[in-house]
Amino acid sequence: MALFIMIIRKMINNKWLVLSLFFGILMTVALVGTMPIYSEAILSRMLVKDLETFQKERNLYPGQHWSLISFGNEDAGKRTSTIDAMDRYIKQEAGPSFGVPVKEIVQELRTKSFRVYTEYDPDKKNAPTAAIRAYSDLGAHIKLLDGRLPADKPVNGVYEVMLTEQALIRFGIVLDQVLTLKDNSIQGTVKIKPVGMLTKKEDDDPYFRNASLSDLGASFVVDDGLFENEFIRGGTIPVAASGWYVLLDYTKMGLRNVNDFLDTDKAIRDEAKKKVPVFQAEFTAPSIPVIEKYFERSKQLGKLMWSLNVPVLIMLGFYMFMVSNLIIDRQKNEIAVLRSRGAARWQVVASFAIEVLLLCAAAWLIGPFLGMWLTKVLGASNGFLEFVQRSSMTVRINEQAYLYGGIAAGASFLMMLVPVLLATRVSIVGHKQQLARMQKTPFWHKTFLDVLALATAFYGLYSFRNRLKALQSLGLGEDDLRLDPLQFVMPALFVVGAGLLILRLYPLMLKLIYWAGRKWWSPSLYASLIQVGRSSGQYQFLMIFLIMTIAIGVFSAGAARTININMEERTRYAIGADVVLQSQWPNDKPPPAPPGFGPPDPAEAAKASAPVHYLEPSFEPFRNLTGVEDAAKVFVKKDASFSADSKLGTITLLGIDTDDFGRTAWFPDHLLNYPLYDYLNLIAADPRGVLISKTLAEQRSVKVGDTISIGWENVDYQPFVVFAIIDYFPTFNPNPPLGTATSAGGKLNAPPMLVVGNLNRIQFQLALEPYQVWLKLKPGAGSQELYESFQEQKIPLTSIVNAREELAKVKSDPFLLALNGILTLGFMISIAVSFVGFLLYWILSLKGRTLQNGIMRAIGVSLRKLIGMLAMEQLLTSGAAVLIGVLIGNLASRLFVPNFQIAFNPGSLVPPFKVIFEAIDFVRLYSVVAFMLALGLGILSYMLSRIRVHQALKLGED
Repeated sequence: MALFIMIIRKMINNKWLVLSLFFGILMTVALVGTMPIYSEAILSRMLVKDLETFQKERNLYPGQHWSLISFGNEDAGKRTSTIDAMDRYIKQEAGPSFGVPVKEIVQELRTKSFRVYTEYDPDKKNAPTAAIRAYSDLGAHIKLLDGRLPADKPVNGVYEVMLTEQALIRFGIVLDQVLTLKDNSIQGTVKIKPVGMLTKKEDDDPYFRNASLSDLGASFVVDDGLFENEFIRGGTIPVAASGWYVLLDYTKMGLRNVNDFLDTDKAIRDEAKKKVPVFQAEFTAPSIPVIEKYFERSKQLGKLMWSLNVPVLIMLGFYMFMVSNLIIDRQKNEIAVLRSRGAARWQVVASFAIEVLLLCAAAWLIGPFLGMWLTKVLGASNGFLEFVQRSSMTVRINEQAYLYGGIAAGASFLMMLVPVLLATRVSIVGHKQQLARMQKTPFWHKTFLDVLALATAFYGLYSFRNRLKALQSLGLGEDDLRLDPLQFVMPALFVVGAGLLILRLYPLMLKLIYWAGRKWWSPSLYASLIQVGRSSGQYQFLMIFLIMTIAIGVFSAGAARTININMEERTRYAIGADVVLQSQWPNDKPPPAPPGFGPPDPAEAAKASAPVHYLEPSFEPFRNLTGVEDAAKVFVKKDASFSADSKLGTITLLGIDTDDFGRTAWFPDHLLNYPLYDYLNLIAADPRGVLISKTLAEQRSVKVGDTISIGWENVDYQPFVVFAIIDYFPTFNPNPPLGTATSAGGKLNAPPMLVVGNLNRIQFQLALEPYQVWLKLKPGAGSQELYESFQEQKIPLTSIVNAREELAKVKSDPFLLALNGILTLGFMISIAVSFVGFLLYWILSLKGRTLQNGIMRAIGVSLRKLIGMLAMEQLLTSGAAVLIGVLIGNLASRLFVPNFQIAFNPGSLVPPFKVIFEAIDFVRLYSVVAFMLALGLGILSYMLSRIRVHQALKLGED
């Protein structure tokens, strides 16, 4: 107890140091705890988005689970017991086990199919067949188009049924007409009477497995209570099958319950297979393929998150090591005295271990809650240091958050005991000897850790560049080569290595500065140079810490800005303009043959294969659309052919009006040797002129001035002249398509080839076929107004691609959200930790030099000059470290930010990935750093002004 009280008192006496140390541990635990919390939140959002997309594309509700058991030769009692047991299992056990709220469980019951006869034709040959079905709680989901609901009991021995309009037409009957069911399995005569025609009450009701109700086209529907009493219990008609349709609220599906869904699906299958043979069971869960892809993406996202956080974790480790060193340095004398007075080494270590354990335990308890708040910050990020009001993510503290936080706290505990273990090895005599001696050469200096870190970083960069070339040249995706998380550790190694290398040379730079101006330096500047030069080792840990934090901040800013802008440019380039339309053209193409008809006669086949003639609609309505600034015609023929000197090939042919195209298309200026409009002007002067891609020129040895012939099926070849060769053009990707690394023969597939020509010549000499319409919108024009204008102008569209909508999808992609969020968080933590570490170090340094500063005041140095000396000292240390950090961060960005493209299918990245910096990012960084230095200098100046000379001198006498 006495030891515990002593520890608490010691912590109170060093409260600012202890709080600073606790801050570092807390941020580490929170950052590590953020990863599982953020992963669950972002992956849950990703899963729901994927399921929503699945529903839109397939028109199929993804939150459904269907299981069906059918019967063969089982007796009626066996069928009844099997249905009852399976019904209890689905509703009482399986439903709650899905882990997702159950909206409804629909039981579907079926009889076998029977021949249906009318009273007018009781012995009709080839009479239609039909089955009787029943659904639980059907009345709440249907409405009657005609007639009434059937009775729940036989009426005069006749079963009343409902049917759809499709079934009514198929059977050729009318309502209230009595029908007879005949089959050898039916005992006696069974009569039914359709009394109502049903349809869905709501079009988007997921209650019905088949949205069109086509599965009821050959069925009659009876009351479910009647079905159970008469057919299941009574055995009037043998039951053929029973199914259970579980409707789940898929919007509540996430990482925490997706395994429950899969386990329950497996359990239902196993339970059904216990009751009927495998071939008599049927199961459908359309969301399972989506979930399987989701698991693969979740693994990639997890790797990416850990990799991106490595530099920040290393920086936090440096911070905690620095603070723990400061604490131990202040208590080395106390430790040495305790050792000299007989205290065992383990006792001293134990006292510090308890102190650190208390801090780590508190951080472990609080950290996940802070991590949850940081997760909400990440969820609101729309770019680097950009936050928007989007729908909040479902965030909760999970078990893994505490597990990871505990591991981080444990690692922090062990790391902070290292300085204690080193300090307890020194006796009071050795401690006094160390104080009197010059500082030893740092361990990293003697072992050349800086050179080793740089060599490792450059080797990683070299291996990455080789892998990237393979990805791009072979047309592979990022999944074809293993994503090595160590590639993302390389920037941290480079920052550490470069920082230590510069610090190795920094004393020489100080000596050079001192020697260059030794005749002109003022006394205050002279004193500052002497202080920093003779105590350079004292400042090295602070400098490497500031270098790391600032460099990581710059790297985070560069990486986030680069990724965001490259993804935006990639999307805009692939589309080509703000909006791309395809309208419907009148033509003489014969309609397709109706289903069920035999092959057409030769005359009809020849007519179908004849060239199609199109009538070009007016282009003026497109120019007059609301919000449109410019419009252009762009003809795209992806399967055109060409010949040049007996060399044939398939190309993509683009036909454009050069003037309109130049004003409408989006194209970055840095991709070509000259501006795009210069190339457009070349072919505008001569209708025969074309631009060809570099891939075509290299593969077919075509050069400027050559003549090539272009045509396609049913179109005669026409000559064109090559006016220029281009690397890129809007929408054209010169890389091999993803997944086409090799052809069937094992040879490398050639990259695609492009030819750009004048639209008028293509239309007059080749063929008039439908073209795309590219639109450039006015600044501030909205998409909704444009869509309304389409309806007003009555323009028949077959497709539309809106760049703004596609960009919104890109920004909502979980990978980009994770990148922006993590890099933003890393930058914010770097700045916060650097500020706290900077302020803490200088306050303790100033307190340690109280006697020196008091003496300088006593010999006549004014407070203004003393503050000037302190400012110069900060400039030579902290200011230099910040400048070095900015330079190293810029260099690290240019070298290692391209590594991130491996996570985004580098073979499809066009325009090529480039590192981008924006002034606003540096303004933010420099503003924060300037505020940090100014505030720190202000606090230190205030502390200097509070020094009393007589107290300082008294301290010296003591």
